[in-house]
Amino acid sequence: MAEPLKTFVNGVEVEVPNSISDIRAALPEGRREEFDQAINEAGVHDIHAVMRHWMLEAVPDPEAEALLQRLAADEAERRGVA
Repeated sequence: MAEPLKTFVNGVEVEVPNSISDIRAALPEGRREEFDQAINEAGVHDIHAVMRHWMLEAVPDPEAEALLQRLAADEAERRGVA
């Protein structure tokens, strides 16, 4: 298993997946088929660039996640679920 990399997103340290299986798992389900195709079509000279592209796609964004949670809570409150 590849050791995870770390970066900062909006001042928050997050782990960056660092293997094909970890990148795939971190992607939204709807993007995994496109990822599989890109990885499977990458040649020896392109594989690093393809992986770097998808690593960045898979990096969590804490601000976006917080926004989605807030929107879900607002929607639940509006529907009287919360």
